[in-house]
Amino acid sequence: MISTAVASFIAVFAALFPVINPLGGGPIFLNMVQGCSEPVRKKLALSVGVNAFFMLFGAMLIGPQLLLFFGISLPALKLAGGLVVVAMGWNLLNQSSSSDSQGGSSNGITDATAGASGFYPLTMPLTVGPGSIATAISLVAGSKTSKGFDYALEIPSIIGGFLGLVALSLSIYFIYKESSGIQRIFGVNGTNVLMRLFAFILLAIGVQIFLGGLDGFISEVYKELPAR
Repeated sequence: MISTAVASFIAVFAALFPVINPLGGGPIFLNMVQGCSEPVRKKLALSVGVNAFFMLFGAMLIGPQLLLFFGISLPALKLAGGLVVVAMGWNLLNQSSSSDSQGGSSNGITDATAGASGFYPLTMPLTVGPGSIATAISLVAGSKTSKGFDYALEIPSIIGGFLGLVALSLSIYFIYKESSGIQRIFGVNGTNVLMRLFAFILLAIGVQIFLGGLDGFISEVYKELPAR
């Protein structure tokens, strides 16, 4: 039970961290809130962390059930989700830099406009985008073993995934809040090395989800074959 929760925690955190890439988004966040006072910056960082948690938790909670409601089979969901995660991992492994888009023109957030900026653009699309939402849905799809959902049997996975999202949200909050200091500590090279490591883990998770869907698809085809 504990091992299942730990595995779920690691899978959620390790898969979503490189997609969200708070280490790469921190300098952009800092650039966008330059016109804000320090207390307001901290409040915005907290707001982004909380918003990201609820968005990803909602995607993991209702996303797979919604897709299954529309008649998409569980193996198909795993195959598609695995391919999405593999693509995200591959793109992250091959991207040139973690700070390519720092020079954007969206740095006009001030104390007066901070209240309306916590969700857009700081949470979405800067922090949580379509890729992270698709990855969250894929993680849940990859862990499902049946079309139904037995909450009693899934309690360890739910606890681990919940704690993984909490840890991820706290990471986003801390990195955004301390973005200027972290940028100096890690530097560009350190940040890129760390993100390449998480991207490789993400790639491996995507392959595992895909293989799970492939196994389920082969099993369904085998069941449909006439008995001899």
